[in-house]
Amino acid sequence: MLELNYRDARPIYEQIKDGLRKLVLSGAIRQDEKLMSVRELASQLAINPNTIQKAYRELEQEGYIYTISGRGSFAAPLSDVNSGRQQELQKQFDEAVTELLYLKYDPDELKKRIDQLHQGGARK
Repeated sequence: MLELNYRDARPIYEQIKDGLRKLVLSGAIRQDEKLMSVRELASQLAINPNTIQKAYRELEQEGYIYTISGRGSFAAPLSDVNSGRQQELQKQFDEAVTELLYLKYDPDELKKRIDQLHQGGARK
C-alpha cells in the first residue's frame, strides 16, 4: 500500500500524506472506505503513531479524508476536496511554469506536456 523512502528529503509524514492522497485520487482507496487506524498503519510501517496522525490531520484539512469519532478515518468524496487545495496546486503550477519559461522552455512543449498528462500518458 504505502512505501517509505528513507533517502527522500521529504519528511516521513509528507511521504505518507502524498501516498494516501494518490491512493484516494486514483480510486485505490474508494470513497467512504475506512483507512487503517493510526496504530495499525504505524505498526505496519514501523514508525511513530504521531507521524501518521499528523499526515491524517493534514489530509483531513485538505478534504481528502474525514474522521468520525470512535469509528475512524475514511476517504472523502473527491467533490469534498476543498478549493484551497486547488488554489495551492494552481499556485505551484504557476510558479513552475513561470520558472520554466524564464529558463527558455518552449511554451509549445509545455502545452504538449499538459496534453500528455491529461491523456494519462506522461512519460518525461
